Amino acid sequence: MTTATMPSTTLPADWRDFFALTKPRVMRSVVLTGLCGMLAAPVHLPFALGFTAILCIALAAGAAGALNQWYESDIDALMKRTAKRPLPAGKMDRETALHFGVGLGVFSVLLMGLAIGLLAAVLLAVSILFYVLIYTVGLKRLTPQNIVIGGAAGAFPPLIGWVAATGSLSTLPLLMFAIIFLWTPPHSWALALLIRDDYAKGGVPMLPVVASAATTRWQMLFYAVLMAAAAVSPWALGLAGIPYGAVATIGSAVFLALTLWVVVARAGTPAEMKAERFLFVYSIGYILMIFISLAVDRLIA
Repeated sequence: MTTATMPSTTLPADWRDFFALTKPRVMRSVVLTGLCGMLAAPVHLPFALGFTAILCIALAAGAAGALNQWYESDIDALMKRTAKRPLPAGKMDRETALHFGVGLGVFSVLLMGLAIGLLAAVLLAVSILFYVLIYTVGLKRLTPQNIVIGGAAGAFPPLIGWVAATGSLSTLPLLMFAIIFLWTPPHSWALALLIRDDYAKGGVPMLPVVASAATTRWQMLFYAVLMAAAAVSPWALGLAGIPYGAVATIGSAVFLALTLWVVVARAGTPAEMKAERFLFVYSIGYILMIFISLAVDRLIA
């Protein structure tokens, strides 16, 4: 792992440090997309079981976040964006973070299996292992395509939510998986363009660090086009109605327009950073809008 200067003493951790380990902002998106996957399903769970399934998805996301921070504490200490996390800030030792992450992950999978079903539990376990072993350990430090392949980890929640409700897979949850998978590169690279110096300092080979900004922008556009096609597919295939189709079409058109703005923005100018920042912020709202509108569309159909 990358050498970093870590605090020589560890302060007593409190609940806020454990909560920060779970990456709560990421967890919120995971919970929402998982819930939307569940609500979009043709079968609706009783409230207690539905709540338990979403709780398991949240706990699994928290476990993955904790294990990610345990493994990347050296990188986090080097980057301004992450230097105040509990481990690099010296508020918690790595062993505690490891035990917390493993315990949370095992509990979430066991609870999902006992309360909901085997397939949902298996998918939940795969999502944790994919994020920790494939993305965090295997890809992030080795290849600029880390976020492309690793993006699959963040695409599991709607799949798990659907399976929790139905016990099986079908076309729509696979399309929901594809939307998040294809959305992740332009979303993540928009941020990476803004803070590429920070990633370079941490030794993380994000695409803007090892390739030109122009290469990154064109790849963002490539994935944005594929994402837009995946987003309108539920409507085009008759799996969602006109309200969703309108939201997906208009929302995706705006996403593509903002991505084109990033592509054509003159390098090294305030307009470049403004375009990247606009796309990053919009991309967060976009994915939430897509999934909420799909769930509502299916509920009122």
